[in-house]
Amino acid sequence: MEHTSKSTIRRVGLADVLKKAPALIPDAPKMLRGAVGLVTVTGDTKKSLGLVFQDAASRHPDRPFLRFEGAEISYGDANRIVNRYAAVYAKHGVEKGSVVGILASNRPHTLLAALAAVKLGATAGMLNYNQRGDVLEHSLKLLGSTVLVVGAESREALESVSAEKVKGVVIGLRHGDDMLDGAADLDDLAEGASDADPRACANVSARDKAFYIFTSGTTGMPKASTMSHMRWLKSMYGLGGLGVRLKSDDVLYSCLPLYHNNALTVSLSSVLGAGATLALGRSFSVSRFWDEVVATDATAFCYIGELCRYLLNQPERPAERQHKVRVIVGNGLRPEIWDDFQRRFGIERIAEFYGASECNLAFVNALNIDKTAGVCPLPFAIVDYDQETEEPRRGQNGKLRKVKPGKPGLLITKITSRAPFDGYTDPEASEKKVLRNAFKDGDEWFNTGDLVYKQGLFHIAFADRLGDTFRWKGENVATTEVEGALGSHPGVDQAVAYGVAVPGTDGKAGMAAVKPSEGAEFDPKAIADHLFSELPSYAIPLFIRVIGEVEQTSTFKSRKVDLRNEGYDPDKVSDPIYVLAGKDKGYVEFYPEYADDVASGKIRV
Repeated sequence: MEHTSKSTIRRVGLADVLKKAPALIPDAPKMLRGAVGLVTVTGDTKKSLGLVFQDAASRHPDRPFLRFEGAEISYGDANRIVNRYAAVYAKHGVEKGSVVGILASNRPHTLLAALAAVKLGATAGMLNYNQRGDVLEHSLKLLGSTVLVVGAESREALESVSAEKVKGVVIGLRHGDDMLDGAADLDDLAEGASDADPRACANVSARDKAFYIFTSGTTGMPKASTMSHMRWLKSMYGLGGLGVRLKSDDVLYSCLPLYHNNALTVSLSSVLGAGATLALGRSFSVSRFWDEVVATDATAFCYIGELCRYLLNQPERPAERQHKVRVIVGNGLRPEIWDDFQRRFGIERIAEFYGASECNLAFVNALNIDKTAGVCPLPFAIVDYDQETEEPRRGQNGKLRKVKPGKPGLLITKITSRAPFDGYTDPEASEKKVLRNAFKDGDEWFNTGDLVYKQGLFHIAFADRLGDTFRWKGENVATTEVEGALGSHPGVDQAVAYGVAVPGTDGKAGMAAVKPSEGAEFDPKAIADHLFSELPSYAIPLFIRVIGEVEQTSTFKSRKVDLRNEGYDPDKVSDPIYVLAGKDKGYVEFYPEYADDVASGKIRV
């Protein structure tokens, strides 16, 4: 398994902190407030996302809250829309503890529909609108929504699920002039509804659930991880107050999907904590990115690593130096491109962070030190692991062993009352992420499934991801989901999916070893057509290796380690390999320049 090379892993020492300290002085009061909020908020705190938004609207109702494709919504107007939506939900039985599913693309009213749910003390279930069929059906079942809000643009996704599997009242969310057939429209229902702040909002505690964010996890089908108001508030105080440190006249641009925590929690909490403006992008477009940043007067933006690499691989254009951006926040900016990215685009400060939807704490680069995922003052450890089983390795005494400096290890985070693990909707899945008696009897730790390097002074650098999930295009891809899609094709007898590194890209690209059905030949075009109908584009394997047999362990688990290590290297693999050339061309025979074509963006799949 490849990791970030040691030459790119920097050590963080006292000299680095002292060097950066003078630049922090102007932001010291904001950072102090963030630190105080971070350590004082508890589950009993009567504060929530809904209340933070409501209070901001009360203090500065005329200030712009959302910008989108040339239009603007003020805090006051947004709050009134949210309240009317909340009144509609309440009439349909939504109350504290209920779930409102949201299946809609990026636009202001998608966010407002989610805010209406949390104001009532309900949980907004943020569905991935790329999901289809069995996968979406599974996600809907996990939510058990009282109300399901579906954007008109997501009708195809909804229609891929049998009607009897859709629970709750379906309410449409118009998309321009397009309206969802067969369902009442949320805006029509909201006409004449009360725009007063719902009384329920004041009774929501920090420990209550705010969102369900879907993550592939290691079990294949998506899991709904719980995002409590407490964790959202900690993001506002920690990432927003200590790391991003926006001012009230700042504009943060985010084109990441609202079903991602980088948009819904990191971006939104940074904006609301400062009373700033959130500029939403419909989706990421490498050709439009800087034009949209300039058009929205953005002074900050949220990223994932792959976004940064795509921008860096593009030819230079005037807009990339005409922007007003001084700070960016996100995760996955790799050390090898950090300096080039910051220098080319003139970014003053990079608030890189480490976190996950279900992780109980986060690291943030509050000090603006280059090539680090940041610092965390709460207890964590970096431990040895077994590469074959991908589990923490215990010593003869049954306890975990911390790795030596400079060696990648598995990051685990201590579960405490100040840093609780909110878990998933599935208790069994939650239990699998908890390590008990790790260093002493009775302690509990969260297994992040990620490999990191310890840099010093509580800083870490991300190395890699373990488990049956790999990350591609900023999305978690479950190998069992890919294997299920391949296995449902009549021409495939067995399939094993895994992630492989592609030089010049972030994360891992999908690769599958496939055994054709008896008497069948591998049909590259038919397989590609099938996968495009079954999977989101980011989950479709870029490489397929045609094999004669799938080796299994004594417990009937596929032997993925050797396959993953061999990858698509022609010196190690004699089997036929096919590569994905696009939706129209399907799979074609492997050619040596393919990896370069993917890295340069010539192949966009």
